[in-house]
Amino acid sequence: MSLFNIFNVSGSAMSAQSQRLNAVASNLANADSATSASGEAYRAKQVIFEAVPLAAGATAVKVQRVIEDPSPLKMMYDPKHPMADDKGYVAMPNVNAVDEMVNMLSASRSYQTNVETMNAAKTLLLKTLTLGQ
Repeated sequence: MSLFNIFNVSGSAMSAQSQRLNAVASNLANADSATSASGEAYRAKQVIFEAVPLAAGATAVKVQRVIEDPSPLKMMYDPKHPMADDKGYVAMPNVNAVDEMVNMLSASRSYQTNVETMNAAKTLLLKTLTLGQ
């Protein structure tokens, strides 16, 4: 694999992890929201990645799609809430703050690793250019 492919692979991974971090931020921001823009309870977003073959046997990553988490909503008993049903329950988001924080740490570490990989490849290319001097 060429050193130039490393930039494509790491760049695509950084872009995908950035979208993952955005989804986590959205999930955490809406963790206590009773409604979303659609008027229904917010559902956590999950990012689905896809491997994309590149030239010379390299594989990049891209976001295939962003889906809503199919897990059930949390039902909270609050009969005074304006969104409460006839039994007094309010549908709250299915966001688990602990899982989202772990997801955020994983995505940020992956992003950081890809930055370091790109920097190492850049250093190798610069050292290669100085060999002929």
